[in-house]
Order: sequence, then C-alpha cells, then structure tokens
Amino acid sequence: MNLYGEQLKVSIFGESHGNGIGMVIDGLPPGLPVDETYIAKEMQRRAPGNSRLATPRKEPDQVEILSGVFRGFTTGAPLCGMIRNTNTKSKDYDPALPRPGHADLTAYWKYKGYADYRGGGHFSGRLTAALVFAGALCKSLLAQNRIVIGAQIQQIGSVKGARFDHPTEELLTQLTSDPFPTLDEAARNRMEQEILSAREAGDSVGGVIECCGLNLPAGLGSPFFGSVESRLSSMMFSIPAVKGVEFGDGFGLAAMRGSAANDAIVKAQPRCATRTNHNGGINGGITNAMPLIFRVAVKPTPSISLPQDTVNLETGKPASLSIHGRHDPCIVPRAVSVVEAGFAVCLADLLLCQWPDGVRKDL
Repeated sequence: MNLYGEQLKVSIFGESHGNGIGMVIDGLPPGLPVDETYIAKEMQRRAPGNSRLATPRKEPDQVEILSGVFRGFTTGAPLCGMIRNTNTKSKDYDPALPRPGHADLTAYWKYKGYADYRGGGHFSGRLTAALVFAGALCKSLLAQNRIVIGAQIQQIGSVKGARFDHPTEELLTQLTSDPFPTLDEAARNRMEQEILSAREAGDSVGGVIECCGLNLPAGLGSPFFGSVESRLSSMMFSIPAVKGVEFGDGFGLAAMRGSAANDAIVKAQPRCATRTNHNGGINGGITNAMPLIFRVAVKPTPSISLPQDTVNLETGKPASLSIHGRHDPCIVPRAVSVVEAGFAVCLADLLLCQWPDGVRKDL
C-alpha cells in the first residue's frame, strides 16, 4: 500500500509514461492558503531541462488541483493534485532487458511481469514531482507556525563542501532560490565539474544533500517506532536513489567518546538550548528545539550510456545494455527540492499530531 503519515496522510499515484502522476493529501486543516504561484515556483526547482547539469528533457510540471481547494484555501477535504505527462519517449525502453541499478527486475518479480516498465513506471523519480507539490502545501503550514526549512548540496562524488554550522532563517531562504545550493562557494565549481566529467564519460555521479529545520517546537515525535528519526527516514527512503540517512553527526558519532558526543544543556526554558548539536536536534526520538539537521546519500543515476551486463528475460541468456535517452548525469541538484518536500510533509504530520488544528501552542 502506498500511504504515508499518521494525522496527515499522503498517497502518490501514476507512472512515468502514463497519462499523469499526482498526490492525494488528506488531513490538511481547512483555511490554509493555497498559493499557486508559489507552488509553480517550487515545481520548477525540481523540473528537468533548466540546467546544463541536468537532462535536457522538458516537462512543464503544471499541477492541476482536482479537489480540496475552494476560493484559494483548503477545505479540509482530501486534496488531489495531478501533473500531466507531456514529454515521453517510451521506445527507449525494452521490457526484456532490465536495467542494472533500476527497479526493472524487482518490479518484474513483484508484479509478475505486469508492471509498466516505460521510464521506470511507478518506480520512476518522475513521481517525486508529486511529492514536491505536497511539500509546497506543507511548507505553507510550517511557515504559519514559524518553522523554516532549507537544504544544500554538501557533496558531489568525491568533492565535499561545508556542513551547516550556525544556520539562520535568512541562509535557508537564500538557498531555496539558488539552482545549485551549496554553502561552500569554493567547492561549487569542482562539484559542477565532477558532474560534467561524468556526463562526458557516459557515466554518472551521486552526492549528499544536507537539510535543516529551524524554530521547531520541542516535543514533536514519540519514542521508538514513532521517533522523528524513524518517520523522517521512512519518508527519505521513499525517494528513489536515496540509500543512506544520518542525523546530526550521524556515523561520525561512532568515533567519539560520550564526553564529546553529548550536547551540554545550557538552557531549558522557555526553549531548550544546547552548547553543541551533535545529535541533530533530536533526543529519544523527540525534537529538542535545536536545529534539526540530517543528511541523505544519493546514489549515482543508474541510467548511463556505458555498456552494462544484464540478462534477457525472454531468453534467460546474458546480454549487454547501453542506456540511451535523456538522463541526468547527477540527480542531486534536482533532488534538493524533493528532500525539502519530504521533510516538510513529515514535519507537517508531526505538527498536526501534536496540534490537530495546525496551530502550535508553544509560542
């Protein structure tokens, strides 16, 4: 079943080369302003064809809101947004030759050969456009509650940049308007060159996206299965190509002693403050009001033009495959808005679990 959320429930639908894709969102409070200009701006951040670092394929990614909005505000009823697919080349895909690194083979097993294989079908990163739409709506709810989120490209291939140290609202807002958002201007050119070099070689490259949330209330989340880490990781791993998630210093904590890893508490009321933030704003699965910081590892785009080994599903014999078509040499720049969107949906759900009317009471 394709469903996420507790108080705010979202379900994604469609296939990459079908009539369209979309999202149904149930649980948004009534009266939330729906700014279609802002939604269109968010959609363009993810849309293809806007950068020399991305696929040249053009998709307008215009959202048609089918229900749940009246006179510019949410009604409280299920909200459905649909995005028509307008630029597809299905002839580039052969169902007999599963592409290495893609879900072609697992989809074949799971759905007994009936899955729509064109463009990856329901497994395609194309469907993240619907998540960006949902995220735009949820960002409006967060903004009403003074919560600000943003993300940056922290690594491309072997080129690493700076991490969030003392993030501010102004910085996060500034990053959302940058087509290649990174804190490390010195590393920007080397990151871009890493992408262009991979493209020239017929290959691809991955990277790391770092995300931050500010002004979160303390107390969101629950222990164990309802922890913020559990719920946010579940959302992040639903994004195609995400293969790792870490919070705060993440795996770096394994090399620390407790005396270094513990965040000394310097203030408890009215808002918690710690001297450091090695744990990324979460303790015991619950937000502590410090900046919530996490990173996701994005694998290299599996669609590459270099020859790869596969097996012909019709003959059972080994085969060689070179993928042609219009593909990103690196999806990280376009994935930044997707990670932000997933973060926004998760935070909106956590907020509504605490305050069902969508208005925080701790300010």
